[in-house]
Amino acid sequence: MKTLNQQYNAAKKKATEFMQKGQISAYLKALAEMNNYKTLMTSIVAN
Repeated sequence: MKTLNQQYNAAKKKATEFMQKGQISAYLKALAEMNNYKTLMTSIVAN
């Protein structure tokens, strides 16, 4: 769980950097990566 949280925060930081630089496609990929980690964390908590 701790690793997933760290990976989520890293993806969040990357997404913010991409948004500020105006790199839209990279930003959307980072958002998808964040969503993936978020779903994994919720499924772990649910079990």
